Amino acid sequence: MSIIDAQNLHKTYRLGDIDVHAIRGVSFTIPPSAFVCFVGPSGSGKSTLLNMIGCLDRPTSGKLEVLGTDVAGLSRRAAADFRGQNIGFVFQDFNLVPVLTAYENVEYPLVMVQKRAPHERSSRVRNVLEAVGMAAHAGKRPDQLSGGQKQRVAIARALVTNAKLVLADEPTANLDRVTALRIIELMKQMRDQFGTTFLFSTHDPKIVQEAETTLTLEDGRLTDGTEEPPRVA
Repeated sequence: MSIIDAQNLHKTYRLGDIDVHAIRGVSFTIPPSAFVCFVGPSGSGKSTLLNMIGCLDRPTSGKLEVLGTDVAGLSRRAAADFRGQNIGFVFQDFNLVPVLTAYENVEYPLVMVQKRAPHERSSRVRNVLEAVGMAAHAGKRPDQLSGGQKQRVAIARALVTNAKLVLADEPTANLDRVTALRIIELMKQMRDQFGTTFLFSTHDPKIVQEAETTLTLEDGRLTDGTEEPPRVA
C-alpha cells in the first residue's frame, strides 16, 4: 500500500478577482518508509502540497489518499482527528511552546490530541527524547536550547504519537549548514528506526543532495520530465 497516492491534484485560491493556481495537475505515489524531498523556488507550491497531504487544506479537485484514506473528502473534524492520529509535523521555526520544557513540548500532542494516560505518555516521551539525543535536556525550555536542539525536540514531538508520516516544511531553514545536515541525517535515522515516512521541503541544494528521492515543483507542477505519475521506489 502506498503511504500517499495523489492523482491530478489541483489547488486554486481566490484572491479578490484573481484565481491563483497553486497546484496544477500534480500526480505521484510514495511508499512506506520513503525519504522524499520536495524542491522548488518560493511560490512553486511546496507548502501548499504539504498542507494538503497533512490535512490542513483540501485540494480543489483530484484524488488524494493518505494511508489509504481519501483525505480530500474528510470533514474538518475528521481531518483533524486523522491528522492527530497519523501525521507529525516539523516546522522551520520549530513551533515549540516557549513556557514548556522540552519534555512537556514533546508530551503536548499526547495530552491535547491523543489524550493518553500519564504512564503511557511518560514512557513514549522518554523513549523519543532518548532516540533524538535530547534526554539530558528534557527539563530545559526552548530559550535554553540551540537551534539544532530545538529541531531535535520538534522531531521527537512529531514522532511521539507513533506517526506513520512526518511532514517537514523547510526544517533546516533557520539552521547553519552543518547543523542542517545533522538534522537531515537524524531524520533518516528516525526513518530507519521507526519506519516512518519523511517528506520535507527545502530551497537548499546542499540539503537536496541528502534526499533519497527528489520531486521538483515549478509553478505548481511537477517538472520531472515524464508523462507518467512519479512513483518513488
